[in-house]
Amino acid sequence: MPAMTITLDLYSDYVCPWCYFMTRRIERLHKEYDIATVWHPFPLHPDTPEEGRSLEEIYSRYPYPTRDMLEHLRRNARALNLPYGERTMTYNSRLAQELGCWAEAQGRGEAFHEEAFRTYFVELQNLARTPVLLGIVRQAGLDPDGAEEVLATRAYAPEVDRHWKNAREQGVKAVPTIVVGDNMLIGARQYRALADFIEQQGAQELNV
Repeated sequence: MPAMTITLDLYSDYVCPWCYFMTRRIERLHKEYDIATVWHPFPLHPDTPEEGRSLEEIYSRYPYPTRDMLEHLRRNARALNLPYGERTMTYNSRLAQELGCWAEAQGRGEAFHEEAFRTYFVELQNLARTPVLLGIVRQAGLDPDGAEEVLATRAYAPEVDRHWKNAREQGVKAVPTIVVGDNMLIGARQYRALADFIEQQGAQELNV
């Protein structure tokens, strides 16, 4: 019997640095294992206003200084050879997630997700702004006119609501989270931990 492709349900948010870091590790998993990934948007900071919130405010709940947290994130980005800007703000990603669902329906989800992460973490742009979102759409090879209609009508708002509801029902409380069947892996784990997890779920290595 041929091996069966294992599907990873990946819960993520475009403004989550650990989700950004996971993109590189997930990319490697796809090169080495017979897996498929299904993207699910998650509300990391859904109450963020359109103008954004400072990272100082976001990280104030942690027991260590914001500058230490930011340096920790920079070190992780360097270790993965990912470009990473000097962030000071986070932004509301709801509209970006709606466009992400639309892009998935157009068969360009992966390109859109990659560009959305780059636009925020490298270019430091506000993902709640329509011109920024349309720039992501163009870079991802999608139709800006179609995207404008999606934004104007909020056509994919129910789809994002469905994903958020599913996350709550499955007990997903943080991102990134990978779900395979009844099993869950939370957090931006190192590559070996990810590989071990999917192997435990039956993922087979590719013959490369």
